[in-house]
Amino acid sequence: MLDTMAQNKLFEYDKSFDKTIIGTDEAGRGPAAGGVFASAVYFNNLSTKLIDKLSILNDSKQLSQKKREYLYDIIKNETINATFCIEVDEIEKNNILNCSLKAMKLSTEGVISHIKDENILVLADGNRLIKNFCYPQQFVIKGDGKSASIAAASILAKVARDRYMQKLDEEFPQYLWKQNAGYLTQAHLDAIDKYGLTKYHRKSFLKKHFEKQLKLF
Repeated sequence: MLDTMAQNKLFEYDKSFDKTIIGTDEAGRGPAAGGVFASAVYFNNLSTKLIDKLSILNDSKQLSQKKREYLYDIIKNETINATFCIEVDEIEKNNILNCSLKAMKLSTEGVISHIKDENILVLADGNRLIKNFCYPQQFVIKGDGKSASIAAASILAKVARDRYMQKLDEEFPQYLWKQNAGYLTQAHLDAIDKYGLTKYHRKSFLKKHFEKQLKLF
């Protein structure tokens, strides 16, 4: 019952704007390895049946992997959506914030290209507007817990990035990316000290770690 009430609030939030709502969110701003992903979602055929199927919809961080995977397939197949990844080289060149916003821009534009509607409003999770963007938009702080479209986008981005990191783990299993998704767990840091960095590491994210290591000598 609580899940249904919370989920209904997410859809009611989107409806309150009386616009064609596209939600966008990113995954992977914090890790020190791998690209940053963003997804955008538009519920083009929203029905009571679909809302019921998405009864556990919530911020991806509040859901188990099993629940995210379940929702991923429904959202992927029953919405207009797009997902983009900005890789490490560009993150190192243009910084993670700019790359996160760029991924959100590309994914949102990918969705808009399939919509014939001028009454669009893009809801972007966080406290920043998408840069160089020519469509109406509004940022929503902690939007993945308020908006159904943003919550759905957060799930697509999170699952897509987790799958991507699992593939990278096959290439470099010693860093345990399948478990840590590139975040700097102690095991990840120990592996970096032992094996060095890979082409998938964000070197700028590791400056403090290496400075600390140097102070030990």
